[in-house]
Amino acid sequence: MKKPAGLYSRDPGASILAFTSSLPVDQRLAEDDIRGSLAHVQMLARRKIISGRDARAISRGLRQVLKGIRGGRISPGAKKGAGRLAGDDIHMAVESLVRGTIGRAGGNLHTARSRNDQVALDERLYLVRAGDDLQKAVRQLQASIVRKARRYQGVLMPGYTHLQRAQPVLLGHHLLAYVSMLERDRGRLRDAVGRARFSPLGAAALAGTSFPIDRKGPARALGLDGVEENSIDAVADRDALIEFTAACAVTMMHLSRLAEELVLWSSREWGFVRIGDESTPGSSIMPQKKNPDVAELIRGKTGRVYGDLVALLTIMKALPLAYNRDLQEDKPALFDAVDTTGQSSRMMARMLTSVRFNVRRFEVELRGDPALATELADYLARKGVPFREAHAAVGAVVAECTRARIALADLPLARYRKHHSRFGADLYRVLDPRGSVKVKKSAGSTSPTLVAGALKKWERRLRLLR
Repeated sequence: MKKPAGLYSRDPGASILAFTSSLPVDQRLAEDDIRGSLAHVQMLARRKIISGRDARAISRGLRQVLKGIRGGRISPGAKKGAGRLAGDDIHMAVESLVRGTIGRAGGNLHTARSRNDQVALDERLYLVRAGDDLQKAVRQLQASIVRKARRYQGVLMPGYTHLQRAQPVLLGHHLLAYVSMLERDRGRLRDAVGRARFSPLGAAALAGTSFPIDRKGPARALGLDGVEENSIDAVADRDALIEFTAACAVTMMHLSRLAEELVLWSSREWGFVRIGDESTPGSSIMPQKKNPDVAELIRGKTGRVYGDLVALLTIMKALPLAYNRDLQEDKPALFDAVDTTGQSSRMMARMLTSVRFNVRRFEVELRGDPALATELADYLARKGVPFREAHAAVGAVVAECTRARIALADLPLARYRKHHSRFGADLYRVLDPRGSVKVKKSAGSTSPTLVAGALKKWERRLRLLR
């Protein structure tokens, strides 16, 4: 056991060191940590806080460590020596390797900063990278849905509210609803990253530093938009992580809704869709089964990301200012949310390429369906009947057809007129699902013309048009 240093008269035991070490998790921040250190040490030299010679040596050591990590020569699993990433956390592990590479000058790396502002910076740099990657994954999913909507844009399907038949809509219109949801998700991710682009470096432990540092220089060098104004808030705040994870949770909620529809629609009872074999593994005991496992797992993983968000909120909910070691636990939740959301988005996009919709089944389901009752109510309203009165009359018509087990189009005109005198022979023209969507006029509706326009808009926005 090494000799205790500084304040301590006893060295912590191995179990305490293992319990308090964050390196198994925060090694993922190694590149971000080194980028921040390079910007920091260059600022120290510019402000003549350390010599230019030491700054060049430290920068050389940092780049060597970075090269070793990228090349796999430096890792936690490496043998003892220059290739081993070891220490209390990623910050001390990198500093130790630099000192081992360049010698005594490496001890100047930590001048005018604390691990408190250092980790806060690392996490923000990570969020910028993760935000870009996640936005790309969500955009790829949008593109996959738009391609599917283009293929099936003119197909009619029953639209639902309360999981009950409502009105006919175009399948392309239904699919584009998810594209709109995902566009908001991309916006939330972008906004969260925007608020993360402010450097906490220079806040030190909590009170700032007596060295004449330049906080804005490293922020500019790292591509950030500015610095956090209050040093206490800079090291104690994790709002950016919470907001980003919340954006992941909302994205997963939207993926889960789409997954749920695919699970329902692929069942024999619905029969609206067939998912490709690669996304539907079989049963271990029932030879006839093709289970929608990928969709179900995306639906299930949504709960994990919700848990990540709750974990972060709970960690932060009662922390006194400023930094507390509890904050070490923020990274597992953040990393899991990012990984799960990115993987789920990519798997959903991949699964959708194999999805085939049962056009024939849609046609059969719409034939004689009472989903056109709203068209009948609108028909009466256009003839001057107050809508509430028209609603009641059509409700009575539907009740009669349900009792007689016949379609709306099969009820004789004389029976219609018993429910309201304004029904005429022209009512049968509105009892056509295709005609129902064609007469829609409001912006954003399921009108074939408007859906075609929406598809072109999304194809341009997502750069899918050649």
